Amino acid sequence: MFRWLFGIARNSGLVNGYEQGYIYQQKFSLVNIKLKWVKDRTLDAVVAGRRDLKAAGILVSIIYSSSQCCLPIYHLSRHRGQLGLPSDLKVSTFVRRYPNIFVESSFLDTGGSPVPCFSLSPEALELHREEVNILKQDQLQLGDRLCKLLMLTRDRILPLQTIDQLKWDLGLPYDYQHSFIPNHPERFSYVPLPDDRVGLKLLFWDEKLAISELQKNTPLQEKEEDIKDGSLAFPISFTRGFGLKRKCMEWLKEWQKLPYTSPYTNASHLDPRTDVSEKRIVGVFHELLHLTLHKQTERKNVSNLRRPLVLPQKFTKVFERHPGIFYISKKSDTQTVVLREAYNSQEPVQNHPIVQIREEFASLLKKGLLDRSRGVYKKSRDKYFVEDLRKEVCIAKKTNHPSSKDESDSMFSEYDSDDPLQNPC
Repeated sequence: MFRWLFGIARNSGLVNGYEQGYIYQQKFSLVNIKLKWVKDRTLDAVVAGRRDLKAAGILVSIIYSSSQCCLPIYHLSRHRGQLGLPSDLKVSTFVRRYPNIFVESSFLDTGGSPVPCFSLSPEALELHREEVNILKQDQLQLGDRLCKLLMLTRDRILPLQTIDQLKWDLGLPYDYQHSFIPNHPERFSYVPLPDDRVGLKLLFWDEKLAISELQKNTPLQEKEEDIKDGSLAFPISFTRGFGLKRKCMEWLKEWQKLPYTSPYTNASHLDPRTDVSEKRIVGVFHELLHLTLHKQTERKNVSNLRRPLVLPQKFTKVFERHPGIFYISKKSDTQTVVLREAYNSQEPVQNHPIVQIREEFASLLKKGLLDRSRGVYKKSRDKYFVEDLRKEVCIAKKTNHPSSKDESDSMFSEYDSDDPLQNPC
């Protein structure tokens, strides 16, 4: 009797998309499908070197944003928690790998011991200045990306620690809390959280931003009847040689036909034990990765998003269940989630200007590492030459003119003292 009445209502157009989604989610329970992980060398190459690039970029930002032109090693070491470096790798060892980025000098502490200090080379300074200028020109898009991130959450609020984990991926300035947020009081506000942390709150909902990337691209890849039914499909591709069993192929085909729930809409009516709910979770992370500049992020960066995004337990399993949408790279002893559709081989489909600057910076890192291994940068304790170079870089930073002198490297042992410097810069 119920089925007969429902059929009449559906044919009469009385059942809207919301109710159809509800019926679908009752019908399609969560299918227990496990797909194997297959190594993708092409996407691994995209991820390779990203950890050092991020760590070096953060250190460059720290040195650049300081009031001095160079910082002692113990000051840089205090930020190692943000760098993502292996626990057995000292910060001093890392920065000395790249003498064409970080120029080393020394000063004597109160006990007469040499204290290693690091400033930026003219090449690094010039590249970072270009990045800062791009960020200044990208204020509107930057604000939109941050708005969309907060719009994905239930309460439009995220703890600052959570945003800090994603700020490099999102292209936020290192000091965004002071240099960006205060300039947009109409959009963002700091709020105290119940656990005594500070959160960032979105002050108003922008309906124009509440359109996912999948919905934007729908007219290019979907049939008209699929768009009308709301059963949008995700772009899918697999690693070469990936074998998909017939049972898995049939499930995936049916799963793609399920209703698509926008990550910007309330999904509290969905049963988390269903494939429809899983498709919504996939949609959330599909959108989140599209908000990042490189269309990738470390898996641990999203592990604490469960409550803000109202997701079920073990929600990151969707990365493993959908290897045609996401690829999990295990390079650099960490798991990085990459959005497959964002890359054509190793080339990004869309290249943000900040990404282009970072690629130039990555090339500079490779050159410095190679030149150092060849002995181009020899150990030198000529502190007067290094001091002259450091002063020139300071002047270049203040006058906005890059230095023309070559880099120099001065190797000193690890310094762990917090004694004040006689002349820190």
